[in-house]
Amino acid sequence: MADNSFDVIVIGSGPGGYVAAIRGAQLGLKVACVEADKLGGVCNNIGCIPTKAMLESAKYAKKASSLKDFGVNVGDVTLDIAIAAKRAQSVASQGNKGVAFLFKKNKVTTIEGWGRLAGNGKVEVEKDGKKTTYSAKHIVLATGSRPRSLPMLEIDGDRVWSSDQAVFAPEAPKSIAIIGAGAIGMEFADVFSAFGSQVTIIEALDQVLPLEDKDSAQVVERSYKKRGMTIYTSARVEKADVGKKSVKLTFKDKAGKDQTIEVDRVLVAVGRAPIIDDIGLEKAGVKTDRGFIQVNDRLETTAKGVYAIGDCARPPLLAHKASHEGIVLMEHIAGKGHGWVDYNNIPNVTYCHPEVASVGLTEQKAKEQGLDYEVGSFPWSANGRARTAGETEGFVKIIRDKKYGEILGAHIVGPSASELIGEFVLGRHLESTVEELERAMHPHPTLSEAIAEAALASMGRVIHM
Repeated sequence: MADNSFDVIVIGSGPGGYVAAIRGAQLGLKVACVEADKLGGVCNNIGCIPTKAMLESAKYAKKASSLKDFGVNVGDVTLDIAIAAKRAQSVASQGNKGVAFLFKKNKVTTIEGWGRLAGNGKVEVEKDGKKTTYSAKHIVLATGSRPRSLPMLEIDGDRVWSSDQAVFAPEAPKSIAIIGAGAIGMEFADVFSAFGSQVTIIEALDQVLPLEDKDSAQVVERSYKKRGMTIYTSARVEKADVGKKSVKLTFKDKAGKDQTIEVDRVLVAVGRAPIIDDIGLEKAGVKTDRGFIQVNDRLETTAKGVYAIGDCARPPLLAHKASHEGIVLMEHIAGKGHGWVDYNNIPNVTYCHPEVASVGLTEQKAKEQGLDYEVGSFPWSANGRARTAGETEGFVKIIRDKKYGEILGAHIVGPSASELIGEFVLGRHLESTVEELERAMHPHPTLSEAIAEAALASMGRVIHM
């Protein structure tokens, strides 16, 4: 096989692309990965990983004032978001080097430059004005996504930020308005509030975290308001005046009244758009659908031998979904596939404080679908381990099918929600019932006991409440 010829070429090295490339190489395929920027993509370099590092700093900043209750007197506490950002950059750099190491270990060829489909199994890569053509039997598009702007509020990187600028902020603004209360908006609200910014959140839909169960959203909204944040839901920004030192926003609130606020910075967090421009889709015969690359259940595009995974292919725009698609796709390309991606069992997590995690149906969706269900909920205030940690906000909530005990949905708000949700994901994958969840012995005292208690609550026989 020629040096410019491969079994698989992956365009993009984010959590979908680099994982796909590694899995393909493990299965004996000759794989190349094309990347125009840093290995690891947005998630590792300016997204998931550094953002979670900033949230870890925010956790300690938030906790500092209550340490005396634990018998720890630290004196005057000073906060420096620039140092937290420097640490976040270091964490991201480690991940970038880690991907390079894994590529070398697994004999994945890295091709630097902007990759475009050239048709007929060809990929053109441009770097510093020079174009080189490569060929492959299979081409995987994993080009990811970028932040969306608003028509009246273009991201300029100065007064109007996207998450790209917010993640490594050199200082915490005195005041910041966050447009959008999804996962990105609520996570950054947590960070900036913890470091002393006056935070205003403006959300067009009727609740924060619109994709989550209403009960979960209400807990987070109450917590944020208790910390001094201002939240407007069912509110729409109508006008923005961007000045040299501030931004003036005009919006209609829930009651239809005009509101005006002036802030130092604005963070636009209204979602992300797939990167599908200038990657040769038309030349290769790849069609799009509502801004995403059109794929079938096998992740095939409309062009033979071309596939798409991750943010550029279809919602939800989640790193773990992209990675899973990459692994499953490569196993099928190598002839080792066993089943496809279960899109009904993808967990969602928002890493704010309190954390929010879920999988399956919300109670609202179960009701809309006319399902016969029962709900069981167990508060952290009744869990011994949560009380010892001083983290009692929130609950574990289970929605179960009344007849068979199937886990229709699970929702966790509170300590280690991001880790605990995995028990429900595995339970749903193995088609476990709530009875089986409860009968599996959970160690005491642990947060995981709340899962068993919520299962009992859904059957009407909770113990510790």
